[in-house]
Amino acid sequence: MSSKEIRDQILRICAQFDDDYWLERDRNGGFPHDLHRAMADGGWLGIAMPEAVGGAGLGITEATIMMQAIAESAAGASGASAIHLNIFGSILS
Repeated sequence: MSSKEIRDQILRICAQFDDDYWLERDRNGGFPHDLHRAMADGGWLGIAMPEAVGGAGLGITEATIMMQAIAESAAGASGASAIHLNIFGSILS
């Protein structure tokens, strides 16, 4: 999968969560479960995990492209923070 394809797919998911969604999270706090579920349903939480354990087997570069796309969307740092531990935490252990 190309960098552009990754970016486009992530931005399509993030487009479901507009400014109003994130403003509500900012005002009331709480974890963005809907975004997290959408990313999980799309198979993106395993982007950097080996295929042998159910991941996509892609690398850190691809994971970084994904995270940048999330941060560039209305999700900003709040959305990226909600996803990053699933992505980078699993490769550190």
